[in-house]
Amino acid sequence: MQTALKQYMVVTGNYWAFTLTDGALRMLVLLHFYKLGYSPLEIASLFVFYELFGVITNLFGGWLGARIGLNKTMNIGLFLQIAALSMLLVPAEWLIVPWVMAAQALSGVAKDLNKMSAKSSIKLLVPQDSQSKLYQWVAVLTGSKNALKGVGFFIGGFLLTQLGFQAAVAVMAGALALVWLLSLVLLKKDLGKSSYKPKFKDMLSKSGPINLLSGARLFLFGARDLWFVIALPLFLAQQLAWSQQAIGTFLALWIIGYGLVQSLAPFITGKRSGKVPGRWAAVGWAFALCLIPAVLAKLLPLPFPTETLLVSVLLLFGAVFAVNSSLHSYLIVSYAKADGVSLDVGFYYMANAMGRLIGTVLSGYLYQTQGLEACLVWSSGFILATVVLSCFLPKAKEVQKNNAPI
Repeated sequence: MQTALKQYMVVTGNYWAFTLTDGALRMLVLLHFYKLGYSPLEIASLFVFYELFGVITNLFGGWLGARIGLNKTMNIGLFLQIAALSMLLVPAEWLIVPWVMAAQALSGVAKDLNKMSAKSSIKLLVPQDSQSKLYQWVAVLTGSKNALKGVGFFIGGFLLTQLGFQAAVAVMAGALALVWLLSLVLLKKDLGKSSYKPKFKDMLSKSGPINLLSGARLFLFGARDLWFVIALPLFLAQQLAWSQQAIGTFLALWIIGYGLVQSLAPFITGKRSGKVPGRWAAVGWAFALCLIPAVLAKLLPLPFPTETLLVSVLLLFGAVFAVNSSLHSYLIVSYAKADGVSLDVGFYYMANAMGRLIGTVLSGYLYQTQGLEACLVWSSGFILATVVLSCFLPKAKEVQKNNAPI
């Protein structure tokens, strides 16, 4: 168990370092190109390849991880992120939309290789009969990652203000290169390598629960990004006249708080009483989340202080969304087969990336054509789809009885 804990710490530290640069890069690109006068839909297009290649990477990355080992896919992800950052160190006149989209595509591959590897490895480091500990370790990994993504948002806004775009990117690339070198030395060589050689056909899940959970995840993360990724930052800048530093700081604090709640999700959903969540926990928390953007969409046109209303509801949305996300992260690791775990986890995070892709594009389009209220209404509808799909997930007792339903 001591060796497993050491590997867990290496995986988590690796994931943390990557996440800092990922969050910072997103904020750098968003604010830099908004400052250059790009429209919401044009800014959204910069992230299309990031999300699209995330979809592809999760599908093929799960297969690759099962064949060559999760240590290799994690280190490949780190290296590709360094390469993506390096692509943005060109002269300013070269930073045209196609070039930035290509860099974001490479970053999308890197991010999802890293995340798939980190989440899959936890399954292999916890005894199969210890579902409570599995839930706790997954929650800590996921929550701490998102808290650091928030720190990355802050770092991105800060570095853009203090150093400018290219210098900020150079600092991040150098720091991540050091982490990559350490990871090459410390990660266990055969981590996550399956006992058989999976074929391409094995990339598609044959598990009913995993397919249902993947669909629920698609709509859940599509709902978040529908209003959070493009529409919200631009609304804060255009309608409320927030500065770049203020937007970066606020979104950073939101993500940090969101990550902290994710880490505490096992205690919120019943770990203290020994309960392991299943179907009804997923349904109940998703339904609660569904109401929040719908109510905000109704309240925004009314004569309430817009800034106070938006910030308050966003904090509530973040807390409830965090519990939903942590529940899903536990359930996929619990449902996945131990042998070739990355195949199931990769398929699931493919759906996650597809949801983010759809949400990002719709966020830019709906905000530009109809405004923030439309983004919120669509977000609520997406979460309702998550509720419906979650109704067909296994009960908690079934999860405990069979750790890897097929």
